[in-house]
Amino acid sequence: MTQRIRGKRLIAAALVCTLAAGMVQGTNASTIRDAQDKINEANEQLNQTTGTISNIEKEQNSLQKEIDALDSELVALLLDIDVLKDEIAQKEQDIEQATADLEEAQETEKRQYESMKKRIRFMYERGDNALVESLLGAGSMADVLNRVEYFNQIYDYDRTMLNEYQDTVKQVASLKETLEQEQQDMVALKENQEQQSEELEKMLANKRATMSDFDTKLAKAQELARQYKQTIEEQNDIIVAEQARIAAEEEQRRREEELRRQQEEQRRQEQQQQQPTTGDTSGGGDSSGGSSDDGGSDPAYRTNVSGQEVVDYAMQFIGNPYVWGGTSLTNGADCSGFVMSVFGHFGISLPHSSYLLRSCGQGVSYSNAKPGDLICYSGHVAIYAGGGRIVGAQSSAVGIATQTATYRTILAVRRVL
Repeated sequence: MTQRIRGKRLIAAALVCTLAAGMVQGTNASTIRDAQDKINEANEQLNQTTGTISNIEKEQNSLQKEIDALDSELVALLLDIDVLKDEIAQKEQDIEQATADLEEAQETEKRQYESMKKRIRFMYERGDNALVESLLGAGSMADVLNRVEYFNQIYDYDRTMLNEYQDTVKQVASLKETLEQEQQDMVALKENQEQQSEELEKMLANKRATMSDFDTKLAKAQELARQYKQTIEEQNDIIVAEQARIAAEEEQRRREEELRRQQEEQRRQEQQQQQPTTGDTSGGGDSSGGSSDDGGSDPAYRTNVSGQEVVDYAMQFIGNPYVWGGTSLTNGADCSGFVMSVFGHFGISLPHSSYLLRSCGQGVSYSNAKPGDLICYSGHVAIYAGGGRIVGAQSSAVGIATQTATYRTILAVRRVL
């Protein structure tokens, strides 16, 4: 009876140990599960933050390309303004020279007119006496004819010289007027380009401010990503430490269970040894129960268009108006709008910008320019018509017209056909 009670106590103790171990394992599993949940949450937040960082970096790259393009356009615009300043200065010198030439021509005309008036007055006051006296003083008929011819030559000379001087005055005055108009157009273009330069600088300032905001956002996102990574590392450390502790506790439990089995085995052996003398058959039941307990514990460009076709088509619109920003060949276009619309008629797409047209197609030298090539100036563009002439939308005063290609500094010649 005493042995049976002792066996039941050992079984109860084993059950208590098993329940305690189960509670400890439940607590350990809860700790690991909580840590794993935090890792999963941090991983999800890290993935979202990584996506945010990627989007910010893409936007930064796109914005940087815009800034680089605006910087390039601003540099080109500033260079154009410098070229225009030099051209305006040269026009001023040309106007000064034309003014001096005009004054000299006017003075020469005045002197010739005064000389002719004196001779006319002399001949009028003397009447025919001067001619008669001259003829009477002649030594021969040939001399008479020579003197008559001399009077006629003086008259013809006066008339010819006066006409020539008057024509010179008109030509110089017309040249001066043309130069002044060209200077006005250049000044207006320079002012427009300076305004564009100011607008570009403002755009660049705004873009750089936006880039600074992106830098701040990127820094914040990167800091969040660092924190999420740190959370993941800390929770992984908790899991590793908890798993190590569980392994140690499991090892301890295994050893205790092994010791309990050894003790139980020893108890059964003692009972078996005592059974023949006591006749107690309860030990078999205990052995069977122990055996059951032991078992339960196992755990595109077109190319078929000729330059002359383009020129011939462009020539149809000579005399039509110049309109700033316009693209209509009949109602009005500016220089780049005229070029864009002419080539557009042939299915060739070109930008509406004299600056961008400078990089279209292939660059060639002016000496190799062919009809249909683009002649690019500072803030202006036209179509080469051949023979040293261009056709394009010149200014509001002139409209669409032809003129000499070298009237200004040529910055580029581009072939798009």
